[in-house]
Amino acid sequence: MYIEQLYTNCLAEAAYYIESEGEAAIIDPLRETEPYLELAAKRKAKIKYVFETHFHADFVSGHIDLARQANAPIVYGPQAHTNYEVINATDGQEFALGKLTLRVLHTPGHTPESSCFLLLDENRKEHAVFTGDTLFVGDVGRPDLLDGVMTREELAGLLYDSLNTKIKTLPDEVIVYPAHGPGSACGKNIGKETFSTIGEQKKFNYAMKDQSREEFIAKVTDGILPPPAYFFEDARINREGYRAIDAVIAKNKKALTASEVKDWRRKGALVLDTRKPDDFERGFINGSLNIGLNGQFAVWVGTLVDINQPLVLVTEPGKEHESVLRLARVGYENVVGYLERLAAWDEPLDTVRSIAAPDILREPTARVLDIRKPGEWNTSHYKDGIFVPLADMPDNLSQLDKNQSYLVHCAGGYRSMMAVSLMKREGFKHVTNIYGGFGAMVNAGLEVVTEEALV
Repeated sequence: MYIEQLYTNCLAEAAYYIESEGEAAIIDPLRETEPYLELAAKRKAKIKYVFETHFHADFVSGHIDLARQANAPIVYGPQAHTNYEVINATDGQEFALGKLTLRVLHTPGHTPESSCFLLLDENRKEHAVFTGDTLFVGDVGRPDLLDGVMTREELAGLLYDSLNTKIKTLPDEVIVYPAHGPGSACGKNIGKETFSTIGEQKKFNYAMKDQSREEFIAKVTDGILPPPAYFFEDARINREGYRAIDAVIAKNKKALTASEVKDWRRKGALVLDTRKPDDFERGFINGSLNIGLNGQFAVWVGTLVDINQPLVLVTEPGKEHESVLRLARVGYENVVGYLERLAAWDEPLDTVRSIAAPDILREPTARVLDIRKPGEWNTSHYKDGIFVPLADMPDNLSQLDKNQSYLVHCAGGYRSMMAVSLMKREGFKHVTNIYGGFGAMVNAGLEVVTEEALV
């Protein structure tokens, strides 16, 4: 038996490679197929199945391309109606993989078709369960992605039944392998570990505690932030199918001259700058949006950019392919090309002013603007700060005065540059970035209000 978790930090996503006796299965693959094909070739194994736990909303899965290239069937659980050929397994159906067995557990709740895959070892003993978005470490999948079809309360009720009849009944030593880790918008507050056990989750996961159906529904539906708009489009793409990833890369990875970039801007294209914040601040095309590849790039693109928006990329040299690929992972395929050389831009570049945390006190007329998530703000924030979350920009900027000076921070500095670039696009002239974010502010001894003080 061989199991490998292939974790992608920028999406907080886990795919899985399982192998026995030269036969392999892939669970929830990302859009690019090379990692799975190369791993199977390295281990001299043949991919026999591609399993999907549900129609993913936060990324476009690589299941269709991988199944075609590996000549392997795609397996979903019940109620997964697709526009391409799959095996719609029944609840309890088993699939042999060498000396191992994968049993389908239909676990509706996150979505109606959500299913887990229980791995039985050579002796048919329960060894691990691949839970998709049904069960995370410390959390469960959000039940609010079918508004208009099923209410969040209805889905939460199904999730309660699934956990109590299919998951909590498994032995405590069974390993839990979820589809996501911390930072994913598919849960409210996913724990920092990327795997656990059934026993550990019974002890520490609020959703796995003994409780009534009504109590569970209330807890699971409380405090859910609105999903990023692209979630619904990605779920549709995964259900209906898509273009091969190689074709997308070939079309979108096109070098553009400065003149061509200007033409596309006049046609409404957005310049998306994928360089690190430190590079962006020193010089960028006026009106650009900075979302750096060095963080949760795809998640923030999906949060801040319309999926149909034409995009022109500015990248670090050599990062053009990665930028196009990581956009395609979340269904952003309307990329018209990338600027071949920023040095060839023949107009003055804009810049961002940044200051160290202690220098905040030298700017008494400026307002400190916290753009973190509500949970971060509620836990602790700068005493005189104001709160405008990045995820809701630019719609929530109407409450701010464009003539006021703002000092912008997040937790560590990655998100604040996004906010500054967005604010500049919206006409804010006096916007300054705080190096190191809230962490640097705390270390500098600036006065903060903690959760205890707010109670």
